[in-house]
Amino acid sequence: MVGNLELLLRQVVDMAILLFEFMGVIVIIVSGIKGIINYVKHNPAIRLHLAEGMALGLEFKLGSEILRTVVVRELSEVALVAAIIVLRAALTFLIHWEIKVEKEGDK
Repeated sequence: MVGNLELLLRQVVDMAILLFEFMGVIVIIVSGIKGIINYVKHNPAIRLHLAEGMALGLEFKLGSEILRTVVVRELSEVALVAAIIVLRAALTFLIHWEIKVEKEGDK
């Protein structure tokens, strides 16, 4: 019984990780395409829109890494996932800081 529940949990978490990773990639790709279009149109808010898109994409990717901690088995895996989470959180923090600076500059 416990083995079946563990298998079910692993399958659900693996599917959620895949969905979050996919959504993060899609959001980043769409933001990049919009960034190219805005660049061609000489839109002054290009940096803000691009940073917001990247931040949202990274949030999805960060969510997948947090879910990944549910299914890790060894301490070395936990350390690797923790390092990835720290890096992605730092990137997200920097992007949010850049968004704040851009918004303050628009005022």
